[in-house]
Amino acid sequence: MERTAHTANGDTAARKASSALPSGSLAHDLALVLPALHRALDRRVDADFPHPKPAEGQIALMRLIRDREGVTVREAAEVLLVKPNNLSATVTQMVAAGLVERRRDPDDKRVTHLHLTPTAAERTHAVDALIGGYVEQALAGLSDGERGALGAAVGTLHLLERGLHPSSAS
Repeated sequence: MERTAHTANGDTAARKASSALPSGSLAHDLALVLPALHRALDRRVDADFPHPKPAEGQIALMRLIRDREGVTVREAAEVLLVKPNNLSATVTQMVAAGLVERRRDPDDKRVTHLHLTPTAAERTHAVDALIGGYVEQALAGLSDGERGALGAAVGTLHLLERGLHPSSAS
């Protein structure tokens, strides 16, 4: 069963958001379903996470720091597709909240490297565990063929993401 939000005039939000793409096209369907999956997971985490859930941008940054311990703000901004000054402001908030530590580079005092605090590492793991559980639960309701099709598509979705990345634009 598909859920859609209706606007005051009866149109669905999904129809309005995708009106520029031909209905039924792969591009149209992906442009609708991928953000909807993200929102569904985000709402489930909001409901079940026992702490105030960090903003999605903060979670993305915490995952990046976890995966690339010691990343700089500039490097993180490039990966996350945000402006360095905006990310720096987010880092300042996260430092104040006890989620991130800034450590000076021993060779270049102008550069700081980002590290997660134990609290942030624990909460990032908890959010990822919740999301993994939700997806596992949803996958269990699919047939073997449907799960196989999704598994086969994951690599292609990564290629699609790289193709849509601004650095790939000519």
